[in-house]
Amino acid sequence: MEPHNSAPVLITGGARRIGLALAKSFLLRDIPVIIAYRSDYPALAELKEQGAICLQGDFSEHAGIYRFANQVIQEAPKLRAVIHNASAWLAESAAIPSEQVMASMLQIHVYTPYLLNQLLEPCLRGQGQAGADIIHLTDYVVEKGSDKHIAYAASKAALDNMTRSFARKLAPEVKVNAIAPALIMFNPSDDDEYRRQALEKSLMKIAPGESEVVNLVDYLMNSRYVTGRTHTVDGGRPLR
Repeated sequence: MEPHNSAPVLITGGARRIGLALAKSFLLRDIPVIIAYRSDYPALAELKEQGAICLQGDFSEHAGIYRFANQVIQEAPKLRAVIHNASAWLAESAAIPSEQVMASMLQIHVYTPYLLNQLLEPCLRGQGQAGADIIHLTDYVVEKGSDKHIAYAASKAALDNMTRSFARKLAPEVKVNAIAPALIMFNPSDDDEYRRQALEKSLMKIAPGESEVVNLVDYLMNSRYVTGRTHTVDGGRPLR
């Protein structure tokens, strides 16, 4: 991807997994990156050495979102893109009150992108037609729901819907799209039986790795025309 300008790309949750892969991909091409992280991760030191600006942000309360947005504005008056990758996967459980589960999922998947998109809007505007992007990382379960992660699925569905609302609001200067992945990569702790069952759920029967999302992000940022759409990365899972 060739950037339209030298403004940084902001990635929330950029210190691990897909967010980390995106950050490294941009940095390898000399595209400036700002990383939002909540907890310290080993990859942060490497990212800083490569030139990334790493900002600690606590999105568990609204005040923390406002503080983080102010930090970003001080670092970068203009942004090439905002990629909302920060996420949490909290299941319904007898050990946690249901209202707390829903509140936590809404906080990270709805309030955080909703507020950041508005607070950082001046940083995204003013760069010409399709000069900036917002990309929401949602989830395959938006289509089908989840009996074990009801609040998670509902909050990701709200984020998916906001994609179209912000696309309407910010066009034609800012394109807004969503990426809805299913299985992309395993965790080291996943056992062989879990992996086998997970792979059987899609037509392609592979865990493709972070490059699938990285390549799609490049496509969306290169496009001058695609906005307000959800792009699934699911290996044909709905056809099973």
